[in-house]
Amino acid sequence: MFIFIIVLIIIAVVMLVFAVLMQNSKGGGVSQMGGGATQVMGVKRTGDVLEKVTWGLGIFILTLCLVSNMFIETGSNNGMTTKNVEKASQLKKVAPQQQQQQPK
Repeated sequence: MFIFIIVLIIIAVVMLVFAVLMQNSKGGGVSQMGGGATQVMGVKRTGDVLEKVTWGLGIFILTLCLVSNMFIETGSNNGMTTKNVEKASQLKKVAPQQQQQQPK
């Protein structure tokens, strides 16, 4: 499930990049790319649609990122070992033994 959510995030990010690149900060945007788009949807409406798509994709990505956190497996290191993980596991084993050996 985690991989599926990550794939959805990547697709949404690519779509967001295209939506942002299609916008023009001065109001032109897609309407300058082709005359047909201007006649069918109008200049103002094209900007409104792209702005809504941008906000929607941003919120969708944020939500998927938060949801993906629920599907991350914890409790095991998934076969990955590093020096810090090994040191921490050794300290966990040594610490209880030292407490038992100390005289009161």
